[in-house]
Amino acid sequence: MQPFSPAWPHGNIQKIFDDVFLVTGANITHHEGIELQHSRNMIIIRDGDTLNLINTVRLSDEGLKQLDALGRVTNIIRIGAFHGRDDAFYKQKYHAKLWTLKGLEDQHQTPIDKILEADSPLPMADASLFSFSTSCFPEAVIHLHRNDGIIITCDSIKNWTKGDEFFSESSAHMYEIQDFFGKATISKIWLDACQVQASDFNQLMTYSFKHLLSAHGEALLNTAHQDVQSTIQNVYGSLS
Repeated sequence: MQPFSPAWPHGNIQKIFDDVFLVTGANITHHEGIELQHSRNMIIIRDGDTLNLINTVRLSDEGLKQLDALGRVTNIIRIGAFHGRDDAFYKQKYHAKLWTLKGLEDQHQTPIDKILEADSPLPMADASLFSFSTSCFPEAVIHLHRNDGIIITCDSIKNWTKGDEFFSESSAHMYEIQDFFGKATISKIWLDACQVQASDFNQLMTYSFKHLLSAHGEALLNTAHQDVQSTIQNVYGSLS
């Protein structure tokens, strides 16, 4: 197992809906010799006293106290190939089960408890899994059947509208120049890597949802379905 990543700066846990929470923190990576620092989100879904963590972000000791006040961390769910660096920390600390997409079993050398495929059951009873069948790398969306429909994404759809407090100044400037910011965006870098076809997004749009919680960016409430559809039309052309 790889050494744990540190607990980088993060905010407080925010309540988005009853039993649905989000916390934003920093992520630091290196690409072609350049240090990048941007924000990322962990989504927390509570069922009774059970907590399900999606797109994990390691929290500080104070952040963990806030998390523990919500319930008991029981499940970790990895829905994207390019996330998961903090799964091992939560798995070890809480003896939680790790659910991950088929094809990511060896990522981060973290033991897997449950393999997820298209339409696999999830630990939340009112949730279903949508998998991008044409993607070169495993990627999925969780659809929560509550609050008029919520989709939880990893890298497939982001909602960074601007560089926030967890970006470095240089990374925020770079992302702005490269036109990474916007509402309900599909990243060209992610799309080039994964080669997801329009048919997958056509299928996703048959789901009923009003809200988007992404691993990146602000919560997008009430208008998510039309905003995502507008983005897909811009990227792929008119939906058919």
